[in-house]
Amino acid sequence: MKLLRITKIFLAVLMLSLSTSAVAQINKARIAKGLGKVAQAATLTDAQMAQYVGEYIDWMDKHNPVLPSDDPYAKRLDSLTAGLTSVEGIPLNFKVYNVIDVNAFACADGSVRVFAALMDIMSDEELLGVIGHEVGHVAHKDSKKAFRQALLTSALKDGVAASGNTAAALTDSQLGSLGEALAGATYSQKQERAADDYGYEFLKSHNKNPYAMALSFKKLKELQGEQEKGTAAKINQLFSSHPDLDERIKRMQERAEKDGFVNE
Repeated sequence: MKLLRITKIFLAVLMLSLSTSAVAQINKARIAKGLGKVAQAATLTDAQMAQYVGEYIDWMDKHNPVLPSDDPYAKRLDSLTAGLTSVEGIPLNFKVYNVIDVNAFACADGSVRVFAALMDIMSDEELLGVIGHEVGHVAHKDSKKAFRQALLTSALKDGVAASGNTAAALTDSQLGSLGEALAGATYSQKQERAADDYGYEFLKSHNKNPYAMALSFKKLKELQGEQEKGTAAKINQLFSSHPDLDERIKRMQERAEKDGFVNE
């Protein structure tokens, strides 16, 4: 049913973009090929998805300046994330991008990327809260679902095909479109709340102060206020779209205090 709906949408959009006279001249084989690519993308296996995720993060690492392990930023992140080796059986790996955007993200394969500009304005505890939250999205497969949806968006636009158990290699253009789709991806309030809860327990179970969750949301609220006043750089969609920060701050803070944790 879902696949049928996708193909119908693709065909409807295609038809609306053409004049009546042009429709009569459409190459039927080309339409069939396009619909086939969408269908194949919609039915990607987990193995094919893993291949695409790996290809994407490799592309991101090549197109962004990754700081070496002996750089102060990388050392700080390494010290901060000591002991955070895996989540739900997925190995975690951390890198710092030396870019001016205020951002951080985690991919379905456990790759966590933190931007230097974010590290400049956040304390260790605030960064831990961000990481805990993003790891929560990985654990609940939200990151995987968002990636699949972004890939489908790319497929509808450019065509992504796969045959057998092998995923077709993505072009630079498709990878760029995929990155744009992921940058604009948002999670539901239910997903955000669940990621908060998981991040809290994740940090707590790894002997990290879970009060960090509340601190990270306080910082995000502060950054939003500065951005609205025009006194701060633009915050990436990942942060600016987070809803109900006041409620989330209150919930995480009360939970931490109930468990005996304090703001260090």
